[in-house]
Amino acid sequence: MINKIALFVTSLMFTTFISKAQIPNAGFENWDNMGAYANPTGWGTMNNTTALANVYTAEKATPGNPGASYLKLTSKTTPLGVANGIAVSGKLDSLTMQPISGFAYAARPASLDGAWQHMIFGNSQGGISVTLTKWNAGTNMRDIIGIGSVTLTGMAMSWANFSIPITYSLPGMPDSCIIFMKASGATPNDQDYLWVDNLTFKINPTGINDIDASAINIYPNPVNERLNIKSSIDVNEICITDATGRMVLCMKEEKLITVDVSKLSTGNYNYKLFSKNKEVLNAKFVKE
Repeated sequence: MINKIALFVTSLMFTTFISKAQIPNAGFENWDNMGAYANPTGWGTMNNTTALANVYTAEKATPGNPGASYLKLTSKTTPLGVANGIAVSGKLDSLTMQPISGFAYAARPASLDGAWQHMIFGNSQGGISVTLTKWNAGTNMRDIIGIGSVTLTGMAMSWANFSIPITYSLPGMPDSCIIFMKASGATPNDQDYLWVDNLTFKINPTGINDIDASAINIYPNPVNERLNIKSSIDVNEICITDATGRMVLCMKEEKLITVDVSKLSTGNYNYKLFSKNKEVLNAKFVKE
């Protein structure tokens, strides 16, 4: 079944669409003055709620790594309990503590990279996730194109680089992205923290992103007997692995148009498509 995500709104509209948009305020240099506190420009935080108790879980700190400033997320005690240090690249629902929207983005990066420091004072680790989606007018929902996430482990008491691989479940380009960062897990402790700076998307240098994946259509998904390949480029090889990573099918022809998968067991599979020995698509399908 194709994964779908409803981001708490019936649609996500952007007045300006940028085909290769970058992460907004990725170095956290720009902050909006909200009076008693500030929020990083383009990012939603819990400050709007915790400010009522004069508590601020997202703060501007200096110096950056490198740069003038960075984002300091800290879980802090409020009269209603410990508030998680949260930031989302867009709008945040402070009641559900879940993202409402993200930013316009149309590319298939290999990973989300950046620098961090983090530590917890209990056993509930925070993390970072990135979700790439595309609006599906037929279902009035968002299809998940790719996702990456990491749960923090141990602690990083000095600046360290991180890289979060993004796994793609559907072909084609996304139209939006949400980056979601938390200082704590489900049970936050006072003073758990996550500091972040200089976020960036890494574009795969192997060439898989040099070809517009929207030019390749693999259907149906889920599939019973045959996968059909409709492409504006010549696809001549496909390799399929099961959920354990074991190769179950690999075939090569001058031009692939259809692939018989009827003998595969029901379940989830990953496939890679190649054109002239260069990988052009890495995605998943479900065998019924």
